[in-house]
Amino acid sequence: MTRRPLTAAWREAPAKVNLALAVTGRRADGYHLLRSVFVRLTLHDHLEVQGPARADEPDWLEVVGDPGLPLAGNLVLRAAAALREASGLPMPGLRYRLEKHIPSAAGLAGGSSDAAAALELAATAWGLPRDESGMLALAARIGADVPFFMARHPAALVRDIGVAVDPLPAPSPAAGVLLVTPAGRLSTAAVFAEHDRQTALSDDPGRSPAVATVDELADALRDGLGGEGLAAMAERLRDANDLWPAAASLTAELATARADLEQALGGPCLMTGSGPTLVAVYPSPQAATDAAAILERRRPATLRDAIVIASATSSREGSS
Repeated sequence: MTRRPLTAAWREAPAKVNLALAVTGRRADGYHLLRSVFVRLTLHDHLEVQGPARADEPDWLEVVGDPGLPLAGNLVLRAAAALREASGLPMPGLRYRLEKHIPSAAGLAGGSSDAAAALELAATAWGLPRDESGMLALAARIGADVPFFMARHPAALVRDIGVAVDPLPAPSPAAGVLLVTPAGRLSTAAVFAEHDRQTALSDDPGRSPAVATVDELADALRDGLGGEGLAAMAERLRDANDLWPAAASLTAELATARADLEQALGGPCLMTGSGPTLVAVYPSPQAATDAAAILERRRPATLRDAIVIASATSSREGSS
């Protein structure tokens, strides 16, 4: 059976940063329990879907801007396949085109954001009703960060394995965010495994040192924290990522790169997610742009091949 041509549609798929991240436990099935403040950025990928497509055509994905990104197992295709299976109907194949601007495997959740956008586009293309709870449950099966993007909040306190998403307001006025992604990549699984090994050797393995900062930041955002206030918290946020010791031990160059970056910028830098992207927070988007220019003039040898992007926190809910 053939269907009518699909109308072209598109979504922005924004990056996120973890401004603070606590690992609070591990379930029997191996999934880690987290408590983290996620904030959307203006930096985004662009995903579009278009037809026509026949019922017997497979889903298809073209990626531009990141030639090394593997297509096999890509979360965009996994999202479309998961929604088709959940619908129980022989939905036609979809043709996706993904423009990558978010560095991959960098702790910025570009793949998870792309997956959330792919779910929304597939539901629209196939004319499926938008079941919020069902889509969130489906998102959780695709990846731990996908529910945050499906929930469409500009910021959130994310708990459990990523499925508990409590909305928070974005910093207002917006904060500037300078992203520095070193050339070397880190495996998320390897970072968590090293964290578990280090925690097992700890004198107090049940206590996360970052929980207090996570909750302090969430409360501050609820109270109207703006860019200046967030930048003022940067020193405390610097060490409020429980995965940093593991990431730094796996890649000795990462700790050196952070030290060199902090010297070049004259301020603290935190790591987002499981890394390796380093983040400097500024009172305004323009201040982040100015910092990027400074870094270009003073770029240390340890960051010669790093990707440097000036961005900002976003107050927009969802994607366009």
